[in-house]
Amino acid sequence: MFGLKKKEKREKPPFFSVANFKEMGSLLLLVFLIRTFGFGLYQVPSGSMETTMLVGERFFADKLSYLFTSPKQGDIISFNDPTFDYAKDKMMRLWQEYVWGPSNWTKRVIGRPGDEVEGRIEDGKPTIYRNGKKLDEPYLNKYPLIGVYKVDPSGLFQHMNGRSIDDFWRNVTFYSYDPEVSYANQPFYRMKANRIVTGADGKPIMMWPGTPIREPQEDRILASKEENYWDGSDVFHVKLGENQYWCMGDNRLGSKDCRCFGPIDGRLIHGKIIFLIWSLDSDESWWIVDLLKHPIDFWKRMRWSRFFKIMH
Repeated sequence: MFGLKKKEKREKPPFFSVANFKEMGSLLLLVFLIRTFGFGLYQVPSGSMETTMLVGERFFADKLSYLFTSPKQGDIISFNDPTFDYAKDKMMRLWQEYVWGPSNWTKRVIGRPGDEVEGRIEDGKPTIYRNGKKLDEPYLNKYPLIGVYKVDPSGLFQHMNGRSIDDFWRNVTFYSYDPEVSYANQPFYRMKANRIVTGADGKPIMMWPGTPIREPQEDRILASKEENYWDGSDVFHVKLGENQYWCMGDNRLGSKDCRCFGPIDGRLIHGKIIFLIWSLDSDESWWIVDLLKHPIDFWKRMRWSRFFKIMH
């Protein structure tokens, strides 16, 4: 009637169609490229950067800038684990670096390519010189570290018979601690009195800021101090080569960094940490798991005052 044609109804392609697979593939590729070369989201797994960064915090990292410029002294960077056993095959190496392989570490840049960096102990305190000039480091952790049992200590001691002292310390971690505040009201990590590690005198075992690490932490002590040397202690010297960086944690007493494994290859660096998104007192890798396990306590462990901060 009236010469009008009935509009044909177009059928949707089935879900498992070639067209849908192409669209999904394109979307995944786009997400991969953005996450690889644009920006990254990171969770803090350890206390090496306390109190600048705390365990359980989520950060936004700018990856795009480092495609055009190199990291600057003082930048907080994210990089691939330098101690990882990388493949010699180029394609496999790319897979490890950009898809699946080493964990991400976060430290602060102390020295850049061409810099001479030296660690000394002066007046009983560790100091760092960069190109002959003593560094002023206001970002260093100013709080003592207190020993905390990772598990219930009563159960731990029941299984310690015949085990070494190293086995004992594997069940202990050290957190930043404010002596002026009760365990329950600590500003960084919530603590319980029965989880605090104490010595023979009954007092908490603590490490105080400014205490130098004098003993070698690794089996590497070079005979000649005219060469580059580092052994995990606060005494080291290095002349950085092309595309080499010296990076350290702000929590010097609780950081495994270049003092232990030497300079970082610039190709491992993939982002600059620029923004703290949110903060949760938890070491769970997936926050949703923590929320499902502890739906009420989860919100009590939010560090609301630390949300949305620019990183320096």
